[in-house]
Amino acid sequence: MTDPIADMLIRIKNAAAVKKETALVPYSKLKFELARILKDNGYLTAVEKRSK
Repeated sequence: MTDPIADMLIRIKNAAAVKKETALVPYSKLKFELARILKDNGYLTAVEKRSK
């Protein structure tokens, strides 16, 4: 079984490590709200939901 929250955080960490401005993460309501909280607290600059 995988951990989707840990996967999201690792994707963000890896993107930051190679100085990428974006990190693509598969959507879920929980991950979107967590990303919004990270943005509100200054850890992310933007959060965006894109459709396929």
